[in-house]
Parts: sequence; C-alpha cells; structure tokens
Amino acid sequence: MGGGAEDFRRRLERAAEARSYRGAGISAEEEAALDALEAQEREKRKKVSDAARAEYLVRDAMAQGKFDNLKYAGKPIPGLGERYDPDWWVKGLIQRENISGLGPAAILLRTEDSELDAKLDAQYTEQQVRDILQDFNRRVIDARRQLQGGPPVVTKTRDVEDEVARWRERRAARPVEAPPKAEPRTSWWQRLWKGTG
Repeated sequence: MGGGAEDFRRRLERAAEARSYRGAGISAEEEAALDALEAQEREKRKKVSDAARAEYLVRDAMAQGKFDNLKYAGKPIPGLGERYDPDWWVKGLIQRENISGLGPAAILLRTEDSELDAKLDAQYTEQQVRDILQDFNRRVIDARRQLQGGPPVVTKTRDVEDEVARWRERRAARPVEAPPKAEPRTSWWQRLWKGTG
C-alpha cells in the first residue's frame, strides 16, 4: 500500500506543477497539452482508492507536523464513555466561557440562593435589601409554576422581615473600618522634583 501512496503523491506533485505553468503565458498548443495531461491525471486519480488517498493525506500531514502539540495528546478525551447528552456542546460552552445567567430557572435560583447573603451584605440601606428579597421571592414563585419546563424548583422563598433582621445583625457585627489616612500634602515643587506630577 506504500507504493500506491507514493505514486499518488508523485501524481499530485505533477498536477501542481502543470497548474503552475498556466499562469506563465503559454501557447495554445501547450495549453491543449496541459489540458490533456490534467485529464489523464483525473482519470488516474479516479482509480486510486479512497483508503490510499486518505492514507497519503494523513502521512503528509504527519510529515508536515500538523498533528504535533494537539490539545489532548496522550491524555484521555473528556466526556468519552459517558452517557449521551444532547446538550453536551451547550454545557461545554457554558463551562469553557464561564457564562452565567443561562440555564434552567431551578438551577439558577439555587445558585443565587447560595450567594444571596453575600449580595445582601453588600447593600447599604434596608430598602435595597427588601427590594432584592422581594424580587428573589417573585422569581422563585414564577419558576414554581413551571411555565417553561425544566427541573422542579426546590428553592424556598425567604421571609423578608427575618432576612432584614439577619442583615442588621451581620452589619452590626462587622468591624468598623477606619477611613484611610490622607497623605501629607506636598508642595508643587516637591512633587515636580520627585517626578510624581
């Protein structure tokens, strides 16, 4: 089979050489001879099996180094052997690109519920906390109606008054941060001398 691939390679090289003559300004007789040569090459190519052609192309790519430094060279391919999931590519994209905000409402609400205390602690006023909790509860109730399908929603609504009280306790327990000390003011010529402005 090695000889067939070698013959195929030589024929490809001759065809490429013949094509390069076309742009060189050749006569009509030479053009006709090239057409006949290309027709012969096409006939010969038809006789080469697909397996020989594929083998040649793979060997040629290996010789050019196109298979060097592949991402999973010598490593198991992730996800191989697992149960088929029709949404595998979407899940892979979400994981690779670290996309958030997409997915079934049940999963998104569960994730938001686990991060809700930190989000509430970042708020400054009680009204902001109440607004966030009311919005969260409204979305949980909407998701429980299952209008868009998906997994069942197991996330519980939060009692607004209890959460506000917990927010106040966490806020009172936080150590008071002292404002940063202002740097002593330097004169313009000192700043100019040091090169800072």
